[in-house]
Amino acid sequence: MTPRLPRWWGAVPAALVVGLLLVRAGLAGDPLDQLAPAAGEAADPAGAAARAGSLDIARGGPVVIGFQSAGPARLVVGAYTVVRAADKDCHAITDGVVCRVLLPAGPAAVRFAGPAGARLVWSPVGRRGDPEYVPASSLVAEPPDRAGFGSGAGASRADGVIALALLAVLAATLLLLVRERLAHVPRALWPAMAAVLVLALAVRGWDLGGFGQAWDEDTNWAAGRNYVSNLLGGDFAARSWGWNYEHPPVMKYLEGIGALLADGFGPARALSALWTAIGCALLVPIGARLYRLRVGVLAGLVAALLPPLVAHGQIVGHESPSVLWWTLGILLALGVHDRAPSVSVLRRRLVGVGVVVGIAVASRFVNGLLGVLCGIIVVVEAPAARRRWTAAWGAALMPLAAVATVYAVWPRLWRHPLTALGESFAKLGKSHALEPFLGAVTNHPGPHYFLVYLLATLPVGALVGVVAWAARSARTRGFWLLLAWLLVPLGVALSPVRQDGVRYVMPCVLALAVAAAAGWDVLATWLARRVPQAFAACTAALVIYLGVVDVQTHPYYLDYFGEQVGGAGAVAARGWFETAWWGEGVADAVAYVNAHAAPGDAVYRDCIEPVHLAWFREDLWPALAHDPAAARWIVAYAPVGHRCPVPAGAERVYAVTSGDLVLAEVWQVAR
Repeated sequence: MTPRLPRWWGAVPAALVVGLLLVRAGLAGDPLDQLAPAAGEAADPAGAAARAGSLDIARGGPVVIGFQSAGPARLVVGAYTVVRAADKDCHAITDGVVCRVLLPAGPAAVRFAGPAGARLVWSPVGRRGDPEYVPASSLVAEPPDRAGFGSGAGASRADGVIALALLAVLAATLLLLVRERLAHVPRALWPAMAAVLVLALAVRGWDLGGFGQAWDEDTNWAAGRNYVSNLLGGDFAARSWGWNYEHPPVMKYLEGIGALLADGFGPARALSALWTAIGCALLVPIGARLYRLRVGVLAGLVAALLPPLVAHGQIVGHESPSVLWWTLGILLALGVHDRAPSVSVLRRRLVGVGVVVGIAVASRFVNGLLGVLCGIIVVVEAPAARRRWTAAWGAALMPLAAVATVYAVWPRLWRHPLTALGESFAKLGKSHALEPFLGAVTNHPGPHYFLVYLLATLPVGALVGVVAWAARSARTRGFWLLLAWLLVPLGVALSPVRQDGVRYVMPCVLALAVAAAAGWDVLATWLARRVPQAFAACTAALVIYLGVVDVQTHPYYLDYFGEQVGGAGAVAARGWFETAWWGEGVADAVAYVNAHAAPGDAVYRDCIEPVHLAWFREDLWPALAHDPAAARWIVAYAPVGHRCPVPAGAERVYAVTSGDLVLAEVWQVAR
C-alpha cells in the first residue's frame, strides 16, 4: 500500500513556486534599465524619459527592431530612427512599430525615449518570426567604443533556469498525485521504457539541427520566449499575448524555456527531442496493454527510429509535444478502469484524461481528435454493466475538463474567449502554398492525402509488420482499438488542413509503430515453430534495418520516402510528393556562398521559397540581386520541382543532396 502523504504536502510545491517567482523578481528588472539615463532631445515625444547605450548585434545583416509603447516613443539604432509604421521599411505591431535596418556585427549605439512600461522588441539576424523582447543581456549603458557583452548576450539564462525549475516542480507534483497508480506499474516496464527513452534521445540528439532551420521554427521559438517571459513576470496584458496567436500556447511554453537559455535553437530543439522520446517510451506500456510486453518494447524501438518521428523530434514545432500528449492520453484512457475503481475514483480519472486532452488542444487545435479517441477507449474498455453510465459521465466530464484547461492555460482567452478563438481560426483559414501530390500541383488534395503519405513514408520493414498485423489480428481486442487510433487522427482530412505530408497526423505514425510491432510479433510466433528465439531475431533485424535507414537519410529525415515508392529522388522526379519543403539544405547552400563569395558579390536568392531562412554574410546583403543575370552567385532550392532561371554559362559548384534527391544547389556565374 502506498503511504499517504500528509494533508499539508501541497504547501511544499506551492512554496517552491512562490520562492522561485520571488527569486526571479529579485533578479529580473526592466531590460531598459541596462541603459543609462540620457538628456532629452527636441525630437523626443513630450514627457518621454530617454535612455542610451549599446545594443549587441551578434550577427551583421538585416535586423527588425522597434518597440511596444502605450504612448508616443522614439528609437534610434545606429544611423536609423524608428518612430512610426508609415516610415520606409516599417510596419505596425500591437501597440508599437518595428523597422528593418541593416547593421554590422558588434555593438550598435541605441537610444530610446518613451513612457514607462515601454519595451524594445526585435528579430535579430537569423530569425524572422514575430518580434521577441530584447533581453537585458543584449543591452549595456556604455557607448559602442567601450561596450562589452558577456557570453550570455542574447539569452535570458536566469529566466530559463527558473522556468525549467518550475516545470520540474509541476512534473514532480503530478507524479506525486498519481504515485499510487505508478506503484502498480509492472517492474519489467521501467527498464524497457528507459531503454527506449535513451535510444530515442540518442537518435534525435545526433547532429541535432543538422538539417538547418525549419520554416516556422523561429516563429515558435520567439513566441515561446515571449510567452514564458510574460508568465514569469506576471504580464497578462492583451498586447503581450498576440505573438503567433493563430496557434495555442502550450507548445510555445515548453520550447520557450529552451529559447531563454541561449541565443539559438539548440536548447529548444533538445527539449523537443525529449518530448518525442518520452512519447516513444510510453508506447511500451501501451503496447503491453493492447498486446503484450514484447510488442510494447518493439513498438517503442520502431517509433524511436521512424524517420518522420526523428525529423519532427528535432524541430521547434507543434509535432513533438503532440506526440507526448497523444501517448499520455491514450495510456491514461486505457487505465481508467484499472482495479475496478469506485465511482468517485472513476470520475477523477475521467477528469484527468480530459485535462490531458485540454493540454493537447492547447498545444495544437487538431489534437481535439485525441478526445474522440480517448472517449472511444474509455467506453469500449468499460465493464458491460457500467458502460452506459461510463459513457454518460465521460461525455460530461471529459469535455468540460478539456475546455476549462484550454481556457486556464491561455491568457489570450481570458477576456474575450470566443472573439480570440475566432481570430485564431480566421488566421489559420488562409490557403497554404501549392504542392505536388500524385502528379498534380494543388493546395486542395483529396481526403486520401494523409493515408497515401503515411504509406509512402513508412519504411518497408515496418510496412511488412503493418500488413501482417492487418491480416492476422482482426479478431483481437487490440486490433480494433489500434484501428481506431489509426483512423481517428485522419479526421483532420475533413478540414482544409491537408498539407505538409504527415505533419498533421503524427499520432497515426505512432499507431503504425504499434501495428508494425504487433505484426512482427505475429510473424515471429509463426517462425518460432522452426526458428528458436525468432522474435529476438526479428527485433534485431528490424532495428538494424531502421538504423540503416536513419543513417542513410541523415540529417534530412523530413525528405524520407520508402523503397515501395522509389525513394525521395524518384517521387520528386515524378511529382508524386513534396520534397525539400521546409528549409532542409538551405543553411548548407548559404554557408557555401558565405565561405566562397568575395566581399560585395551580388547574390540572387529569389529561387529560395523559404527565403527568410537564407542568412548571407553581412557584406552580401546590400548587393542582393533580383536579376539572375546580374548575380555572381545563385542559390536554388528544391530545383527538381521549382526551376530556377540560371543564366547560360553558369557553373553548378555545390549541391546539397539526400540520397539521389537534390535539396539545394549553388551556381556561380562567370564574370
